[in-house]
Amino acid sequence: MSNRFDDFLNEQLKDPEFRKEFDALQPERALIQAMIDARHKSGLTQKALSEVTGIAQGDISKLERGKGNPSVRTLQRLAEAMDMTLRIEFVPKHMIQ
Repeated sequence: MSNRFDDFLNEQLKDPEFRKEFDALQPERALIQAMIDARHKSGLTQKALSEVTGIAQGDISKLERGKGNPSVRTLQRLAEAMDMTLRIEFVPKHMIQ
């Protein structure tokens, strides 16, 4: 089911410059979504994750909104608190769909 935002985005993606910038941000969007999904799967609120990691809830919120630039160490702390392992990969471009 399409909504107004999806329609707007699809229209914008027809512009090659917009598409290039949008695609360039894909890894960041994927990381943010992975963090949110992992937290939900772990059954933790941002506040609970904050309490376990010692990372301020406001900082976790910023990361989840794409307003931060977490270090690998921070990502490892978050993963550990969610009983997960952080895995970062370099994948050949031809393997990305």
